[in-house]
Amino acid sequence: MMDWTDRHCRYFHRLLTRHTRLYTEMVTTGALLHGDVPRHLRFDAAEHPVALQLGGSEPADLARAARLGEDWGYDEINLNCGCPSERVQRGAFGACLMREPQLVADGVKAMLDAVQIPVTVKHRIGIDQIEDYGFVRDFVGTVADAGCCVFIAHARNAWLKGLSPKENREVPPLRYEMVVRLKRDFPHLTLVVNGGLKTNADIEAQLSHIDGVMVGREAYHNPWLLASWDAGFFGAPPSGHTRETIERAMVDYMQRQATEDGTHWHAIARHMLGLRNGLPGARHWRQVWSDHRLKALPACELAALAREHEPPVVTLTAG
Repeated sequence: MMDWTDRHCRYFHRLLTRHTRLYTEMVTTGALLHGDVPRHLRFDAAEHPVALQLGGSEPADLARAARLGEDWGYDEINLNCGCPSERVQRGAFGACLMREPQLVADGVKAMLDAVQIPVTVKHRIGIDQIEDYGFVRDFVGTVADAGCCVFIAHARNAWLKGLSPKENREVPPLRYEMVVRLKRDFPHLTLVVNGGLKTNADIEAQLSHIDGVMVGREAYHNPWLLASWDAGFFGAPPSGHTRETIERAMVDYMQRQATEDGTHWHAIARHMLGLRNGLPGARHWRQVWSDHRLKALPACELAALAREHEPPVVTLTAG
C-alpha cells in the first residue's frame, strides 16, 4: 500500500507474524531503473518472506526491475494490475493493464525469463462498468498461459474515472463469488482473494474455497489481528508476544535505525499506532507516539511517556 507498507511497517508486522507473506509498496520500474535503488529496495532480513510489488508495463523494463528485486533478495515479484489512481494510469500501468492481457502476459514472461523466483499478478475482477465474468476469466487465462501460477484478486471492479482511489476501495461492490468461480475454472492455479476482510472469521470463510487471502488496510489499522495468524492459520505454536513486548522490540528497532542511518522514530512509530486499539489508555498512547512536539526525545523516553496516565506537558520557549 503506497506510503504505508514501507520497510519499517513490514518490520513491525513481521514481529507480529512469522509466516504471513509481506508485500512492499508498489515500486515503479522507472523508480528502480532511473532512481535510488537502495532507497526503494533496502529491507531487513527479518522481513522474509517478502515480495516486491512492481508497477510498469514495458516487458524489458519489468524484466530488469525484477532482476534487481531478485538480486536484493526478495522472495517474489508481484505485478500490480489493480491500482486505479490517475497517476498510475498516466504511466499506463496498474488496473488499466487489465484491458491489455497480452501485454501483461508478455511482461510476466519477460520477468519469468529473467528471475528464478515466483512472479505473481495482483488484479481486480473488472474495470469501470465491465462486470462480465468472461473479462476477468480471459485476463487470468491469458496471463496464466505465460507462466503465472498465482493470482491475487481484489474482488471489486476498479473504476478508472469518477472515483478516487479511496472510493475505489469502498464503492464498487465486493463480489467474492467471482474469485471462487475463477478457482473452479482454473483449479491448477493459486487464487488469493483481497478486499473487505476484517476478521479471522472472514478469513476462514474465504479459505474454505480459496487458496489464500490478502489483508491490507485492516492489518494496518488493527495490527494485533496479525498476532493470531501463525497459530490460527499456519499451525505454529503461539509466539508468546504481548503488545508490550512488541512495543519494546519496536523501540529497540527505532534506536538502531536512528544510529545506523539517522531515521527518526517518528517515521517508524506511525505504523504501530493501532497496536493498542480497544485497550484502556490507547488514545493517550497514540497521542504520545504521534506528537510532533516530542520529536526531540529518544524513542525509549517516548515509550515511558506513553505508559503514563496523563499526556505529558510540553513547554515551548522562545529564543
